[in-house]
Amino acid sequence: MKTLPEALSIAREQGLDLVEVADKADPPVCKIMDFGKYRYEQDQRRKESRRKATSVVIKEMKFRPKIDGHDYETKMKHVERFLAEGSKVKLTIMFRGREMAHPELGRRILERVAQRVAELATVEIAPRQDGRNMTMVLNPTRRPKPKTQGAGKDPAKADDGGAPEAPAEPTPAQVTA
Repeated sequence: MKTLPEALSIAREQGLDLVEVADKADPPVCKIMDFGKYRYEQDQRRKESRRKATSVVIKEMKFRPKIDGHDYETKMKHVERFLAEGSKVKLTIMFRGREMAHPELGRRILERVAQRVAELATVEIAPRQDGRNMTMVLNPTRRPKPKTQGAGKDPAKADDGGAPEAPAEPTPAQVTA
């Protein structure tokens, strides 16, 4: 245990900083360290943890009770793509005018969607009516694999530093030599 002036002189001799670690302790605890390096390392750890954290993305797809077959198929392709990407999907059925008298039409569409994407997603929030809209939320069952830098390459064919691959069969030049 050193006094404050002694600790400061030791830190200056080493070209480091005297940092107070525990101010509530009696006597306060200090540490000799490079404070700039310490802050840099903390920022790097914070950035790394932010990079590893996954953010939940909710995509929305809106339907109408009297949707045409082709429109339904197009919207379903989008829903399946969103789920494959790992996003949650909020499905909304919008009712207008007299359509409000037949909420079963909207519920039928939402149930049809849930059946179609049963292997990709589970129903997180069941269909419910709120005002002129009926909503349902789908949660993807599998998370997508993170995109790597060498996307599209076969991992079995790892790059070995630029050396050309040996041919499977000997060429005529190799046989005669």
